[in-house]
Amino acid sequence: MRSIFRFSMLVFGLLAMAGLLAPTGALGVKEVKIGVIYPLTGGAAAAGRELRAGVELATKIANGVMADLPMTMAQNSGIKNLGGAKIKLIFKDHEGNPTLGADLAKKLILDDKVDGILGCYFSSVTKTVSAVCEQYNVPMINASSTSPALTKRGLKWFWRTTPHDKWFTKDLFELLKGLTEGKVQGVKAVPKKEIKNLASACEKTEWGSHVSGLIKEFAKEYGFKLRKSFLYAAKSADLSSEVRSLKASRADVMLFASYTSDAILMVKTLKAQKAHPKVIWGQDAGFEKPEFRSTLGDSISGILTRTVFLPKVVEIKKLAGQVNALYKKKTGNDLGGASARAFTGLQTWVAVLEKAGSTKPADIQAAANAIYIPGKELVVPWKGIKFSTSGDELGQNILGSGLIGQYQKGKDGKISLEIVYPFDVSSADMIFPFAGF
Repeated sequence: MRSIFRFSMLVFGLLAMAGLLAPTGALGVKEVKIGVIYPLTGGAAAAGRELRAGVELATKIANGVMADLPMTMAQNSGIKNLGGAKIKLIFKDHEGNPTLGADLAKKLILDDKVDGILGCYFSSVTKTVSAVCEQYNVPMINASSTSPALTKRGLKWFWRTTPHDKWFTKDLFELLKGLTEGKVQGVKAVPKKEIKNLASACEKTEWGSHVSGLIKEFAKEYGFKLRKSFLYAAKSADLSSEVRSLKASRADVMLFASYTSDAILMVKTLKAQKAHPKVIWGQDAGFEKPEFRSTLGDSISGILTRTVFLPKVVEIKKLAGQVNALYKKKTGNDLGGASARAFTGLQTWVAVLEKAGSTKPADIQAAANAIYIPGKELVVPWKGIKFSTSGDELGQNILGSGLIGQYQKGKDGKISLEIVYPFDVSSADMIFPFAGF
């Protein structure tokens, strides 16, 4: 019996040294298939291209070795705890259609046999896709949808890395409050009566509707007067009447939630009708896309947008600068809020798979609920990634944070985004009031 035992131990040791013993669920795994559902055509195609590029860059780093990048996934050449299995991306285009998104999720799960899903940018599409994932017990990580309701449904197979709109909208009102208290770099304290009157116009989508409600909620909480608030049809061909309504409100501050095509049209119409609010703020999305900047040029100087990443971050975070250089080489553009979050979403998938050491859904679920990624490994300026496992926001990353940037013309004559909030990381004096078009 002793000789049989010794022989068994010898065989076990030889197999281990040869790398033939793998963690539970890892045997025979050569690739991990992640379904990625984004708007690759239609009005948000520009965002879709950014999202795709961010995910592809993260996958390239994870599947290879880039020893100079101080992040775990750049050192392992695949998923180390799955025997070096590579990430395979399967992209699908939801076209901004929630029903199509749900159908695509089913196809990815039933036909492509994906191990998990990443997506979907549009909160309305994320809502339907996550419901499908919940039905089939398939893990989904969301990196870029910001409707607060998404993590209030008690889902067990859904995790969100990005902060949501309640956090971002609160940041806006903290900025306005800071203006009245003299906290904004380069601006003397502004009497509250000069910026007290607000107006908001948000597109009628899952995301826009929630933003509109949050603006109403925070306006009341912070003591501002919301003189006008309405939802408009997404992908509008004309916004003339909406802008006339905004002008008629005599608002000091105008607030928007619009995807790319609507954001561009809204600003063009504001310019055509010579609107002169003191502050214009966009809830990221279309207000941060390269097309917004290239189409509208100098006219956007002074406009604010919330985001989670700005090129200025590279000046305070070396890793962000390194990844930004790789992204710029790939696309010709700097990382933005969409691409940086997409990159982080795929990075989170890699970390979860490493911790799970398995592609079994239950193992991935347990790993996601226990994961912690330190902020030093992220390109975004967050404290890290750790998901809530209790309370009314299951699956929400509790370590994220936002930025507010302002378009300004630099000494080189080019328009770029400067950080104006949080106040302690401001990269330039804020332009106030908005100079007009």
